[in-house]
Amino acid sequence: MFAASLWTLVFALIAAVLYFPASLEPVTFGPRTLLVVAHPDDECMFFAPTVLSLTNRGAEVHVISLSVGNANGLGSIRAAEFDASLDVLQVPSHRRRAFDHPNLQDNITDTWDAATIVEVTRPYVTAHNITTILTFDRRGVSSHPNHKSLSHGLKYMVETSALDVARPRLYSLISVPLGIKYLSILAPLQAHLDIYMSSLMGGSSPPNARMPLVFVSDVTRYLTALRAMRQHASQLVWFRWLFVLFSRYMWVNEWVELSAAV
Repeated sequence: MFAASLWTLVFALIAAVLYFPASLEPVTFGPRTLLVVAHPDDECMFFAPTVLSLTNRGAEVHVISLSVGNANGLGSIRAAEFDASLDVLQVPSHRRRAFDHPNLQDNITDTWDAATIVEVTRPYVTAHNITTILTFDRRGVSSHPNHKSLSHGLKYMVETSALDVARPRLYSLISVPLGIKYLSILAPLQAHLDIYMSSLMGGSSPPNARMPLVFVSDVTRYLTALRAMRQHASQLVWFRWLFVLFSRYMWVNEWVELSAAV
């Protein structure tokens, strides 16, 4: 009887956690946030918890893809899928764009040139007075060289390029080890526990500690991310279904700042 009651309590706690989004934000993003991705479908496969958290609170979110994903000649189709996905993620049409630069093409073996990334991205940052930029870290989550190129190129832009606006802050999505990358619904449970423990610790961290920003989706936001991914019909091969079913990135995003505004 006691064991049955205990299991009932455990399942009730798990259900409660999964039905509440959470975040840990030792600092906040600026008023105009730009997510820079490499290919259409990156926005929902890797970044949906953050995008949905920000759009649900009414933040001004922009999303650009530096390619149309034309590796298999499907660029026009994938650009349309990108738009449909961002409709689901509540990013309005005037705050998004997919570029098709000849030197930034979807290629699993190609490292993109930092100067070209700056050339494409800087006009958008200036035109929209972007205050925060989000992108992949140097490992690119999946080690795709196009992903990995973005943090290098954008860091180069923020640190060295002349901008007509205040230099934005730059954050990268933390690439987690393989052992915790595919935790499925265990990922939000672990993240909720980590956030709770951080709240108990309060202000005990050193002032210069680089605490990550964390965004955790609930079931509703996970299903929204799944619906956004379904807009990318041309990409829904079997291994991507496995990814969206088991990936931590469908539930949890953790960010670290690469370069502070000056």
